[in-house]
Amino acid sequence: MEEKCVDKRVKQETKEIVEQYLPQKDQLITILNDVQEKYGFIPKQAQMVISEYLSIPMAEIYGVITFYSRFTLSPKGKYNISICLGTACYVKGSQKLLDRAKERLKIEPGQVTPDGKFSIDDVRCVGACGLAPVFMVNDEVYGNATVKEFDEVIDRYMKE
Repeated sequence: MEEKCVDKRVKQETKEIVEQYLPQKDQLITILNDVQEKYGFIPKQAQMVISEYLSIPMAEIYGVITFYSRFTLSPKGKYNISICLGTACYVKGSQKLLDRAKERLKIEPGQVTPDGKFSIDDVRCVGACGLAPVFMVNDEVYGNATVKEFDEVIDRYMKE
């Protein structure tokens, strides 16, 4: 019963978002951005509302969401850790950062800790190759990162 209430709420709130825009396909990214801002991810119920409003197939909306790293299909933790595994970062040891993140937080990429505080993503490039290896916590970039620095950063966030 509770799940149906959440579904209805998400659909209604998404309807309020989409109705701020003309029902034109070129509004998709802007609408997805608003939904992502509201929920921290783009729920399936929201995708359905957007699909109907813009007359765009669900598959196309899914394709856009999964193409842009800004968008996500599942909730993230309060502190989302993104570890770059692009070529420059990988060569300089970013896999060690990812291994440490999984060990410390006891989750895999794409998962959220049970308390909802942390999530991990492995990303292909954050555009800071000159600072490799790089990880991010939300929008804060940590370059030339070491496992020791990673631990210090995580310790700080765990205290918050």
